[in-house]
Amino acid sequence: MAAYILRRMVSTVAVMAMVGIFVFLLLRLAPGDPAAIMAGPRATPEMIAGIREQLGLNQPLPVQFVHWALGILGGDLGTSIFTGRPVFELISQRLEPTVSLSIWTMTLSIIIGVSFGIIAAWRAGGLVDRVLTVFATLGFSVPVFVVGFFLIYLLAIRTHWLPVQGYQPIAHGVEPWLMHLILPTVTLSIPYIAFIARIARASMLEVLSEDYMRTAAAKGASSYAMLFHHALKNAGVPILTVIGLSFAGLIGGVVITETVFNIPGVGRLVVDAINNRDYPIIQGVLILVSGLYVIINLAVDLSYTLVDPRIRY
Repeated sequence: MAAYILRRMVSTVAVMAMVGIFVFLLLRLAPGDPAAIMAGPRATPEMIAGIREQLGLNQPLPVQFVHWALGILGGDLGTSIFTGRPVFELISQRLEPTVSLSIWTMTLSIIIGVSFGIIAAWRAGGLVDRVLTVFATLGFSVPVFVVGFFLIYLLAIRTHWLPVQGYQPIAHGVEPWLMHLILPTVTLSIPYIAFIARIARASMLEVLSEDYMRTAAAKGASSYAMLFHHALKNAGVPILTVIGLSFAGLIGGVVITETVFNIPGVGRLVVDAINNRDYPIIQGVLILVSGLYVIINLAVDLSYTLVDPRIRY
């Protein structure tokens, strides 16, 4: 296990180095003059020269990369062009809404998705299974923003049960914090519930058809023991894998959902940075998201031994 973790850590460093090179070149090799693009069409030559000097674009490319990489390693993600504030500070201020939305979305998706998948596999061909198939198809097909606008109209505008948009920090009270998170959480979790449920159903069906499951049933094992003690553990590896993939896909969903519900999170920060061509913010978010994705992949790989002790590294 220790040797495997060491190898994975080395590969993680290599992956992050490649990501860093890509993110660095994203600005430098983009068509046109990055400084002129960020300055806007009405910028004077002096303004463009100032931005170029601020970003170090007037230095040789290898020198730029070394300075940028050393800053990243030291925790300096750069400075926003338009606000003049450190990128890390801007991201930190937007973390609470995004982290809250992500945690609630994945918690709801895992609980409901795995439960639906287990029940559908246990009653394969029945009503629950057919309902799950229809739900999964709709969950994959309907865009997140369409679901969001529909839920806003149904649960906020028509019934006034929930707030239409916005976000309340948890420091202002748990109830308003939760009330503002219900609609975006449900909206964002629907495709992930469908995804996890389909994979959980397929994995459970494969395990339930094995000979040892029929033997357990012949010995009088209860339905609970067969589903959770035998089947779920053996079907857990694909389910854990798809949960890890869902975390990665959550990044794009958060951007759309925060825009629809006007949530001031990291997703909205990225959208505003793209509109303003604030490349340091985009680079900083890409680096942090890539690092988080690599860590999640490592955690998922290491968690395989918890559900299947036969796996050895």
